[in-house]
Amino acid sequence: MEKKCCCKTKGKKLKVVNIGLQTFAESLRKQGVKVAQVNWRPPRKLDAEMANLLDDLL
Repeated sequence: MEKKCCCKTKGKKLKVVNIGLQTFAESLRKQGVKVAQVNWRPPRKLDAEMANLLDDLL
C-alpha cells in the first residue's frame, strides 16, 4: 500500500531556513536542498553584578 502525502509540498523542492548548527545546513546542501543559514545564538543571561558593571560603563 502506497502512502499518500497529506501536505501540498509533494513534488516541490525543499527550501530550509536553518537556525543553529552549521553541520545540519551542510548536510542538507550535500543532498541538494536549498538552505539559508542563520547564525543565531540565544542572548546570554547576565548576572546582576556584571549587568551593574556594564550599566556603569555605558
